[in-house]
Amino acid sequence: MSARSFFRCDKTITVGEIARLTGAELRRPSDATRAIGGIAALDRAGPSDLAFLDHPKFSATARATAAGACITTRQLSDQVPSTTALLVFDKPYHAFVKAAGAIYPDALRPSSSFAGGGTTPGVAAGAVIHPDARLENGVCVDPGAVIGAGAEIGSGTSIGANAVIAAHVRIGRDCSIGPNASVAHALIGDRVVLHAGCLIGQDGFGYVIGEAGRLKIPQIGRVIIQDDVEIGAGTSIDRGGLRDTVIGEGTKIDNQVQIGHNVSIGRHCVVVAQAGIAGSAVIEDHVVLGGQVGIADNVTIGEGARLGAKTGVISNIPAGETWLGIPAMRNRDYLRAMAVLRSIAKSGVRGSVRIKGASGEPTNDE
Repeated sequence: MSARSFFRCDKTITVGEIARLTGAELRRPSDATRAIGGIAALDRAGPSDLAFLDHPKFSATARATAAGACITTRQLSDQVPSTTALLVFDKPYHAFVKAAGAIYPDALRPSSSFAGGGTTPGVAAGAVIHPDARLENGVCVDPGAVIGAGAEIGSGTSIGANAVIAAHVRIGRDCSIGPNASVAHALIGDRVVLHAGCLIGQDGFGYVIGEAGRLKIPQIGRVIIQDDVEIGAGTSIDRGGLRDTVIGEGTKIDNQVQIGHNVSIGRHCVVVAQAGIAGSAVIEDHVVLGGQVGIADNVTIGEGARLGAKTGVISNIPAGETWLGIPAMRNRDYLRAMAVLRSIAKSGVRGSVRIKGASGEPTNDE
């Protein structure tokens, strides 16, 4: 395959259109009609590609670039060759991302794997749709998908191959449900993206100890996913027990995240890969959870709080604070503790500590 990407650019955009879209300043008006048909890094860009420069350490690469256009800051603008159309913006990468989305809209959400990219309305052969399901005009259903009785799906939504939409699930408009996703007991808003293998609405992990062993607790709640949520591949979101599991508007969830029953996640949160949130935890608006964060049940994370990777949370976190470590502690306390440990390691205290080997006998490390 000679192409650099599986994504095709079926239309070009001019440098002038990029300037209007992003609000960037076009330094040379004569460059406004130059056509851009792709994006690339500075060292790979060609005459029809858009690139960006946002740090001085890439200045040498920028000076040698063959990019058709480059977005950079005013301070770095003299590093871009005169053969490249120059766009000036205070946050170059932000502007680049906005332009990239206009050039490659199909890269923003999973598309039909059967139609060869994009979303072609219609039901493919091999899909199974219950007669009582209701699909608005403009829905795309790939082969192998199953849509249950009473399910409702809005126009512009794409259902990937082998996805299962269970009975009475409601999915809004312009959503994308990836291949092999499973959605049950859920109400989903508009413009929601579920990547491949998402598991939404299975029962939560709940048992009580009985005379005959573990007694399973019925989970009769729902999953509510509000507008503009994106959920990564392989993520599991359990339905509620006695109340709903809720994912707030605009929240972005990475791959392989586990969200337990009755969890409430607020608006515009970010949850990074392999995080685990136990049942009935409350995550308020604008919270950021790093990779592999673990949150205990019935804990509240305050609005705007930030938890670093691998943080283990067993008690409430105040709003707006940054916490790290296992167990979680305030950022400044964590950094002090690490400084003390480094100081101890450097001071040679280890020499006065008797360390036992596997046999239980002291070693010669003293």
